[in-house]
Amino acid sequence: MQYGMHFGPRFRGAALAMATMSAATLLMTACQPGSDSADSTATPAGGGTKKPAASSSASPKPGTPSGGTGTSAKPAGDSTPKAPASSTPAATATPATAKTCAAESLKAFMYQAAVRPPGTGTGAAIVEFTNMSGASCALQGYPTVAGAANGSPDKNRPLTVTRTGPSSKVVLAPAAKAWVKLTFVQVQGEADGYCKSGSTPVSYPTLVVGLPGSGANQLALEDGVLAECDNKVTVTAVTATKPS
Repeated sequence: MQYGMHFGPRFRGAALAMATMSAATLLMTACQPGSDSADSTATPAGGGTKKPAASSSASPKPGTPSGGTGTSAKPAGDSTPKAPASSTPAATATPATAKTCAAESLKAFMYQAAVRPPGTGTGAAIVEFTNMSGASCALQGYPTVAGAANGSPDKNRPLTVTRTGPSSKVVLAPAAKAWVKLTFVQVQGEADGYCKSGSTPVSYPTLVVGLPGSGANQLALEDGVLAECDNKVTVTAVTATKPS
């Protein structure tokens, strides 16, 4: 009696169908992209999606130091030339724009001139004006001169003035100086002296010297008393050159 397994036609057909489906499943799985077991997107055991690791070769943003690969927005040591800081020079008054010096802005004093006519009197004096204000101002013209009797301006005696030389505007910066020279009819002789005209010599302890638009100054000689004849004086215009 012979033993063996005997399968009917129905069972053989079912087994063939299952084998065909298994082969198809294996073929589809092999053709899926990223099915390699080393793929970093594969789902790890335990669930969850594994994200790709951050790339260390990412380019830094411009202007961000990162080992020298970034580009600075403004490179160090920029050699682009820059315009020099503007500097506005101090304003300087000109003869056309300078205002006349106010009386209170001037300081004046008087001393004997080195060059004067021969005689025993004062002969000649120089008056020096200094601009004491903080701004430039101007002087121009010829002075007026009066002898102050007893040293009192309200008792002065105006002298007859003879003008000599040209006149021009002199602009004085702060602390700058200008001058006028006064030359008198000289007293002759010794002691009280005499006047060639026959008049009596006169002496004044102070003089009142005025400038156009700048008021007047009462001045005493730095060295001595003024003595003159005929109440006459020759004057220069204001000058920026110191006279002798």
